Amino acid sequence: MAISEWFRARQDRRYTSLAATPKAELPDGVWEKCPACKHILYQGDLAKGAAVCPYCEHHLPLPAHGRVALLVDEGSFAPFAEDVNSTDPLGFTSGKPYAASLERAREASGLSEAVVVGRATVEGQRVVLGVMDFRFIGASMGSAVGERVALAFEAALDERRGAVMVTASGGARMQEGMLSLMQMAKTSAAAERLSMAGLPYVAILTDPTYGGVTASFATLADVTFAEPGALIGFAGPRLVEQTIKQSLPKGFQSSASLVEHGMVDAVVSRGELRSQLGVTLRHLMPKGVG
Repeated sequence: MAISEWFRARQDRRYTSLAATPKAELPDGVWEKCPACKHILYQGDLAKGAAVCPYCEHHLPLPAHGRVALLVDEGSFAPFAEDVNSTDPLGFTSGKPYAASLERAREASGLSEAVVVGRATVEGQRVVLGVMDFRFIGASMGSAVGERVALAFEAALDERRGAVMVTASGGARMQEGMLSLMQMAKTSAAAERLSMAGLPYVAILTDPTYGGVTASFATLADVTFAEPGALIGFAGPRLVEQTIKQSLPKGFQSSASLVEHGMVDAVVSRGELRSQLGVTLRHLMPKGVG
């Protein structure tokens, strides 16, 4: 036997060809890998634990209706403004038509827009709640999102309720051009009117909260909470580094870092959010209102 054939036979005995190993197939929607600790997690267990990894407590994405159930008193949520939906004012097309993106987002998320708003109670405190869902075109703020948020603040003002906003966004929805940027002023003005009336506004910033949402109503609250590990800012870290031509410090734009620098009041895990929200609202609501 030639020496080359001997080495080839030896290699065949020691190693198993990957092609000969059948790939294990797992049903979709049953298992999920934690992006932090890499443990394989059963979706049923994740749902029971509010999408928090039981091994490392990493907070995975949570859909809007899951967040509603997490925060409000059972059976108290009554949505409104569901007929306020995005159109395609510019006939925008880039790679794919904006109208097609909207339709795909509605099918994938089961939502009509990137934010859900409604009346509810939190530990007995009357609030208007808004929850953004990143699955819907990155929870970008277009005309309909801005209008729903403004209507939520106005309803809280008219009905003497507190306002609670749970944010998650990639920024403005540029498929709507200047109309999307105008929502920053509209939502900020609505939040200011609520503040002038002495009614509380609490923001809960989740991962990620960026762009025009951060630059408007998300950071105008009386009390600002953030989830552990949430990234919050205006521009992303890579863009910031390219602009200032410097490396950023570790933990830049993380919720823990923003508490240290005074932008966020407290980092609160999901299991404690409802109780913390209830305590905060009881302290901030004017006497005789609630």
